[in-house]
Amino acid sequence: MADAGEGFFKRVYEIVALIPAGKVATYGGIARMIGSPGSARIVGWAMRSAPKGLKLPCHRVVRTTGELCPSYVFGDSEIQRSILDAEGITFREDGTIDMERHLWQV
Repeated sequence: MADAGEGFFKRVYEIVALIPAGKVATYGGIARMIGSPGSARIVGWAMRSAPKGLKLPCHRVVRTTGELCPSYVFGDSEIQRSILDAEGITFREDGTIDMERHLWQV
């Protein structure tokens, strides 16, 4: 089972590495891309376990609603927002990402 989990995490990391600046992907979208719909929570676990040495753009993975990650993920939700803002991501008045404009799909 550990091999299956490690393989899943590796596939998540491979996809996250492809998300271009100015775009975001969702946990559920990544799960679907690797052929495991319904595994969004496991994608979240993979993201929390991402080795820093991979230098993944983890800040580009958000909730389906366009909400940012919980504040504990980056230390403060404003950190994620400022990184995305610097990449040209636009936000609505309610603080969510304009997903129609910025959602990345393969």
